[in-house]
Amino acid sequence: MKAVLLGGGVGTRLRPLTYRIPKPLVPVMGKPLIMHVIDSIPSEVDEVIVPIGYKRDVMEEYLVSHPPGRRITLVDEPEPLGTGGAVKNVEDHIDGPFLVINGDVITSLDVASFVKFHRAKGGVATISLWPVEDPSPFGVAQLDTGSRITRFQEKPKREEAFSNLINAGAYALEREVLDLIGEGFVSMEREVFPKLLDKGMYGYQFDGHWVDCGTRENLLNAFRTLMGPGLSVSKRSVSEGATVTGPSVVRDDAVVAGAVIGPNAYVSERCVVGPWTTVERSVLYEDVRVGTRCRIIDSIIDQGVSIPDGAEVVSQIISRAEPPQDGK
Repeated sequence: MKAVLLGGGVGTRLRPLTYRIPKPLVPVMGKPLIMHVIDSIPSEVDEVIVPIGYKRDVMEEYLVSHPPGRRITLVDEPEPLGTGGAVKNVEDHIDGPFLVINGDVITSLDVASFVKFHRAKGGVATISLWPVEDPSPFGVAQLDTGSRITRFQEKPKREEAFSNLINAGAYALEREVLDLIGEGFVSMEREVFPKLLDKGMYGYQFDGHWVDCGTRENLLNAFRTLMGPGLSVSKRSVSEGATVTGPSVVRDDAVVAGAVIGPNAYVSERCVVGPWTTVERSVLYEDVRVGTRCRIIDSIIDQGVSIPDGAEVVSQIISRAEPPQDGK
């Protein structure tokens, strides 16, 4: 079985962080998004296919230096093709039933159980579904009593939504679905899925957590979700006079001296946080230096950044990375 991992474009809403790395390599809790997905895929999947255009060289370098333990095939996507077009673009690599999984989502989906469900239903497609309070920003599916999808709505008004089950970005598909995808830019959700309803399309509901990490707010939420309620603090990293409030994480070889950390803070390896500084609901990636009397709130500080004394950073992503000159 193959799995197609969708890279999610150029990561516009996570700039300037994504000027340095493609979105699938954005770390969450010390591990890139792509590895959270790959690690969730069952061993019967013998190849993970990644269509990628933006910063392919950076992705290749990462996979060489951090071998994921299974076969990864990168396929050029020279221009954005949409979710359907990206899958069609790798058609030559698919020889049977396959998975499609969004590579920028942190989720508790049990992929092995998802595949088992798809096979048991015997349809041409199964999609993962997640319940939400407000489905209006999403694609919504309606199920019958046998979990078969009977119709879709795309981004309905909240009061007009016929379900609270949204498309959660994982699909199990039979190879014949590829025949229904046209050339060029194609939306799987808008153009292909409606064609599958009469052929047998099912919805797999799951619980736990689901976070789309495409924005600063959601990326921070992914950290909060995976942190859990407690503390993970390297004792040798926190000096007397510092306060750490859970949930928070302070990694080894960080130096937190007289600062207030948390709640919902993640301080990576080799960070230095100066006295009388507050870091709250924020992420500091590796080798960040934060001076004295600073406030870091609801923000992401990219690796190697130095924040000067007295600075206030609220609801921002700060990085030293510059926009690529060639768009790649």
